[in-house]
Amino acid sequence: MSYLVTIGLEVHAQVNTDTKMFCACRTSFGDDPNTNTCPVCLGYPGALPVLNRRAIEKTLLTGLALGCGSPEYSRWDRKNYFYPDMPKNYQTTQMDFPLCLGGGVPLFDDCYPTDARKDIKTPNKVVRLNRIHLEEDVAKSTHLATTSLIDFNRAGTPLMEIVTEPDIESAEEAFAYLRSLQMILHSCNTSDADLEKGNLRCDVNISLRKNESDPLGAKVELKNLNSFSAIRRSIHYEIERQTEELNAGIPQIQSTRRWNDDLGETQLMRTKEDAHDYRYFPCPDLLPIATEPLLEKVRPLVPEPRLARIARFEADYKLNKNSAAELSSSLATSGLFEELAASSPKPQKLANFILNTYLGSLNQAGFTIETSPISEAKFKQIAQLTSSDTLSTGQATEVLAELLENPDQEVEKIVDQKGFKPASAGDLEALVDAAIAENPAEVEAIKAGNEKLLNFLTGKVMKSAPTKPNPKQVTDLLRAKLL
Repeated sequence: MSYLVTIGLEVHAQVNTDTKMFCACRTSFGDDPNTNTCPVCLGYPGALPVLNRRAIEKTLLTGLALGCGSPEYSRWDRKNYFYPDMPKNYQTTQMDFPLCLGGGVPLFDDCYPTDARKDIKTPNKVVRLNRIHLEEDVAKSTHLATTSLIDFNRAGTPLMEIVTEPDIESAEEAFAYLRSLQMILHSCNTSDADLEKGNLRCDVNISLRKNESDPLGAKVELKNLNSFSAIRRSIHYEIERQTEELNAGIPQIQSTRRWNDDLGETQLMRTKEDAHDYRYFPCPDLLPIATEPLLEKVRPLVPEPRLARIARFEADYKLNKNSAAELSSSLATSGLFEELAASSPKPQKLANFILNTYLGSLNQAGFTIETSPISEAKFKQIAQLTSSDTLSTGQATEVLAELLENPDQEVEKIVDQKGFKPASAGDLEALVDAAIAENPAEVEAIKAGNEKLLNFLTGKVMKSAPTKPNPKQVTDLLRAKLL
C-alpha cells in the first residue's frame, strides 16, 4: 500500500554578522577551537547578553524578501534543556513572538535535481512558511570512541530558524526548497548558507498517512543532514522504511533519527520531546523590541525577486528563459551582466560569454564568480574585446586562463604576447583576397553552395596573418566576398 507523504523542514541558517548574537566575540570560521569565547557565550553566571542589532535587521530583511509579516513587538524566550553544547542549560530563542511570521519560498524550476526537472509535479509551487525566529547557535560537538570534544567558537552565533508549513510532498521538492532558499539568502546577503561549513543545517520532519482527510501521521525528525544529496537520499529511505513498517502493522511514534551516510540508512536517536518539555519562559535579561523602525530601515534593501528579474531579462535583453534564469541565480552574476549590457549592442552574446566562457573558465580553475581572482575591471576589458569581435571566444578563454594563473598581468600585455592583436582592415582584406586567388577550386565550390569550405579558407588566412585575428572576422569577410 502507498501512503501520502507530508514533509516539513526546519532550516537553521547562520546570520553572516561579524560578531555573535549576544556578545562581541568573532564569528569567523576555521579558527583554533575555543579561541572566540567570552563569559557570555560560555554561560558564566552573572554574564548578561547584549542584542546584536545587525543580526535582527538581517533576519527582518530575510523575512521581507520571503513575504513574511512581523508582530509589533518581538520577544526573547529561554528554551531549557541540558546538553554539553549549551553550558547555560538553556538557549536564548523566540517562541511566542518571533521576528517573522508567514511568507513563503517559491520553488525555482532549476533548483530541482537535474534528473527530476522534467517531472515537476506542481510547477510554480510556493512552500508556505510558519515563522522565522532568531536564536543563538550551540557549540560544535565532535564525538570520538570514548569521549566528545566541544568547540565553543560557534556557540552564540546568530541563527535564523526558518520553519515551513507541512507543504512538501517529496524528496525532490525538499531539495528544490533548500536550493531556492539558499539562493534567496545569498541574494539578501544575510547568510553564507554553506552546508559544508555548517552555516546552513536542516532538520526534516516526515509523516505518512493513508488519505488526505486523515490526520497527519506520527512525525519522524531526521537530523545529521549535511548535504543536498544526503537530504534527498535520507527522505527516500525514510519514506520506504515507514511504508514497510506501516504495511506490516507497526505503528510509527514521534521520534528523532540520525542519517548514517556510510550505511545509507536512518537510525533511532530518541523519542521526541514536545514543546512543553523545554519549559519555555520569557527571557528576563532581554526586553522586547519594536519591529517597525527596523523594518523601515531594511525595507529599501530587499532585492528584486528572482522570478521578476528573470522576466525582466527576457523582456529587456531578449534572452531566452534558460540564460535569464542562469544569470539571475546570483546577484554577482546578474549585476555583472546588467552593468556590461548597458553599453553592449549584443546582450545575448554577452550573456553567453559570461555563462559559458567566463563561468566555465572559473569552474575549471576551482573558482566561483564571488571568489574570482580576476578583477572586475580586467574582465570588463576582455568582455568588451569579445563583444567588438577583436577577440574570438577561444582567444578570450586563453586570456582568462592566463589571468587565472597570474591575476596581476595586464590584459593588453597578454593579448600582445599571444599575437591576438587584430590586423588592420586593409591588411586583413589583402590576406583574404590572396587566399581567394590561391584557392580557385575551393572558391567555386563555396559559390556553388558548399559553405563548409569557408573554414578551409579561414584557416589559410589565419596561417598567413602575422598576428592572430579573430577567425569570425575572417569568415565574415570571406562570406561577404563570395556569397
